[in-house]
Amino acid sequence: MAGSSRNEQRIGLLNGFAAYGMWGLVPLFWPLLKPAGAGEILAHRMAWSLVFVAVALLFVRRWSWAGELLRQPRRLGLVTVAAAVITVNWGIYIWAVNSGHVVEASLGYFINPLVTIAMGVLLLKERLRPVQWAAVGTGFAAVVVLAVGYGQPPWISLCLAFSFATYGLVKKKVNLGGVESLAAETAIQFLPALGYVLWLSAQGDSTFTTEGAGHAVLLAATGLVTAVPLVCFGAAAIRVPLSTLGLLQYLAPVFQFLLGIFYFGEAMPPERWAGFALVWLALSLLTWDALRTARRTARALREQLARTGAGVPPVKDGDAARESGDSVARSAT
Repeated sequence: MAGSSRNEQRIGLLNGFAAYGMWGLVPLFWPLLKPAGAGEILAHRMAWSLVFVAVALLFVRRWSWAGELLRQPRRLGLVTVAAAVITVNWGIYIWAVNSGHVVEASLGYFINPLVTIAMGVLLLKERLRPVQWAAVGTGFAAVVVLAVGYGQPPWISLCLAFSFATYGLVKKKVNLGGVESLAAETAIQFLPALGYVLWLSAQGDSTFTTEGAGHAVLLAATGLVTAVPLVCFGAAAIRVPLSTLGLLQYLAPVFQFLLGIFYFGEAMPPERWAGFALVWLALSLLTWDALRTARRTARALREQLARTGAGVPPVKDGDAARESGDSVARSAT
């Protein structure tokens, strides 16, 4: 049993690294789709994602959720909101990468956990621990420093962070599995996306049929680029503690940040380094507090079980993290 559990965790970790690694390296993919503009790339991503996810669902034969969703108008409305918000997020991200703003885009996903926590306080009336307040305050100071450095607020980063945090909040309310959720969202996106692609073709502005077969294949591959990391993430989420996923989530913006500097050659003046350093300090505080809370919860649960004499095996820190509902861990989903 122990060997099987370790093997499952190993598989989960590999899938987690694969998911966040692919998300971190995706800035290398979007420039390959030029001369297609961000709008055309986004439309193809929405349309082809549905195709690939539908094939995956056919393979695993999971369709019962669709009928249940259609019978719940409020839940379907939330899925529509999620589809709209992630459309904005995808569009801004593709435009940012292909316009030379990879570093600023990476900042959006660095500050996303802080925005998620702030939204939890403002919208869900969650109470923060002192270290979490310190992390949010440090993150706000980082945005101020970066705004001074840019000469304006880092709008790309803020839009990405707030749109993705909103998306996560809505998905939490919907409570659908990753693949099923993406299928529902892309089903809503499909007709507008297809309509836009057809309109571009009618205007003579589409690159799908004018730039060769290789370009068409790459545009179609946007569906794979969207679906495959999500499948890997789903495989990781059921095998490793959420606290581990909460740490792995930083891999994606780290890779994006490094690509922005060393591959795309974007500038990093001192004030931008200062802003990023404050963001990393805030995330360090957040991560330390999350791990400390998980350990305390696990210890308290073990002591409670020992006092009651319950014949239940000791609880692992990772299992306690699942129960603690820590904000950093939740933001990974």
